[in-house]
Amino acid sequence: MAVTENEVLARIARGVSAVPAAEWDACAGAGNPFLSHAFLSILERSESVGGRSGWTPLPIIVDGADGRPAAIAPAYAKTHSQGEYVFDHGWADAWERAGGNYYPKLQLAVPFTPVPGPRLLLREGADAAPLIAAIEAVVDQNGLSSAHATFLDEAQLPAFEAAGWLVRQGVQFHWANDGYASFGDFLAALASRKRKTLRKERAAAVEGLTIRHLSGAELTEAHWDAFWTFYQDTGARKWGRPYLTRSFFSLLGREMGDRVLLILAERDGRPIAGALNLIGDDALYGRYWGCTEDVPFLHFELCYYQAIDAAIARGLARVEAGAQGEHKLARGYAPVATWSAHYIPDPSFRRAVADFVMRERLAIEQEAEFLGEMTPFRKSG
Repeated sequence: MAVTENEVLARIARGVSAVPAAEWDACAGAGNPFLSHAFLSILERSESVGGRSGWTPLPIIVDGADGRPAAIAPAYAKTHSQGEYVFDHGWADAWERAGGNYYPKLQLAVPFTPVPGPRLLLREGADAAPLIAAIEAVVDQNGLSSAHATFLDEAQLPAFEAAGWLVRQGVQFHWANDGYASFGDFLAALASRKRKTLRKERAAAVEGLTIRHLSGAELTEAHWDAFWTFYQDTGARKWGRPYLTRSFFSLLGREMGDRVLLILAERDGRPIAGALNLIGDDALYGRYWGCTEDVPFLHFELCYYQAIDAAIARGLARVEAGAQGEHKLARGYAPVATWSAHYIPDPSFRRAVADFVMRERLAIEQEAEFLGEMTPFRKSG
């Protein structure tokens, strides 16, 4: 399918899998594993997206003069607002009460993945403006309510703002590696009382357990069977049903194993809990966790402390531990801003959303300032 707007010619592919991997990755780069052709096509091939999932992959592509993709938007037609972590249910309710159809909408995102990154994938030298124009044309020409670029790399905000998109702020909690050589170095930066608390938590969490870090060829189907059990339990409690299929994890281990870090807790050789991470060029990304045995503080150990250990060992700059969770503050994770951009063509609806976004941002900025004072680090002076 081709779309045109102001002499911009773009096309819509039938999924990421329909785009040659080398052409996709030339635009996406190698730093963020979630934007790679491998990861996004695994979502499709495992049937985690597509079909009746409510996520229809429709990558929007602007080709360069050489006929190869110069700019790509990882776009999805959405028939609901699940699996996004930037909540717009209130917007949907308001638009539908006014007689409109909020769904389908266009989502520029990595499905089920609240990890910041570019949503305009640009080959070196490519311009963002034609791709944004093409995205808007898809919305306008198909009568869609809106387009949403969620968990957007802050560096791309100016391009969306120049096009008149509304910008929304959120907050996550990330751990920053301040040149630590060991977990002990990190502990030394904390206030004495906090340092003692963390040590007690870690000791209690691992008592009687063996912790294993698995990556690459170490990952087996038995490990994925165990983790699938953990994931299903967490998914059923949080979302009602798991987003990902069992085959997703097998494909991930087989095709991206070197970018995977699976941390397991075992009792007498039997896995009882696990945390799944992906390894980027400068960050460790915590994604999923689950357990079959309730052990105090084990969630903190596997998802936060072991992730810090792994990041320090790999020389990574930070750990991004997923959406929400003020409990991360006490574990050395600090609040950071996250961003999204929203294209809403209807003028009256846009005004209402703009007012909401402005008031929400003021509240989030005040909250982030307050939370920033609650970190466990020693106060200077």
